[in-house]
Amino acid sequence: MGELKQQRHLITAQERLRDQVANALRAALIAGELRPGSVYSAPGLAADFGVSATPVREAMLDLAREGLVEPVRNKGFRITEVSERDLDQYTEIRALIEVPVVGRITRTATREELEALRPVALEIVASARKHDLIGYLEADRRFHLTLLGLAGNERLVETVGDLRKRSRLYGLTRLDERNELLPSAEEHLELLDLMLTGDAEAAEACMERHLGHVRSLWAQGRDEPVEPRQPAARKLGAR
Repeated sequence: MGELKQQRHLITAQERLRDQVANALRAALIAGELRPGSVYSAPGLAADFGVSATPVREAMLDLAREGLVEPVRNKGFRITEVSERDLDQYTEIRALIEVPVVGRITRTATREELEALRPVALEIVASARKHDLIGYLEADRRFHLTLLGLAGNERLVETVGDLRKRSRLYGLTRLDERNELLPSAEEHLELLDLMLTGDAEAAEACMERHLGHVRSLWAQGRDEPVEPRQPAARKLGAR
């Protein structure tokens, strides 16, 4: 039993490391430190992380399932390029789902359920002001998916979560440096306040405007790519 427990602990530790590597890779993608169209080898990235190549390969396979990278035989993984058409289509699908669902939640959610989202909305704004891009995107993800979760449809939340992963723009650093993410961040508080008033129509309009705002930020970010830097993966604490 002791040996089995030790093996389970080892598996858990390996899974944790794999998740840490995957999250660090996502951070590097978002920050523009790993460039769309470029190919990266697992051993090369492993050296940046200070880990073996195995958790990096496993993490890359997770990202491949999300559509963020694609395997290149005998070379590594290519960062997927997302076209303007892709972004437009992802945004359209999100609007078709999220706008009416926000209206329905406005009519059915309790005040306590909605107020529980305020700390997350404030975290989004605080992260934007601190230029914490990764913190901003993580809090944004939690806000939107938790809000949609109030509709009681787990598959809907999974679908939107997948769309968000696939439509992430790589390289938002310059927008962040110019504080152009702050207005989008503040829209979460505006949306929440409208929902708390029970005005479903106004909440739907705000949600639609917010998604359009996010799409315009994507366009600006694509027009102004950042210079490649050392991957954020170097900041990974695990060894």
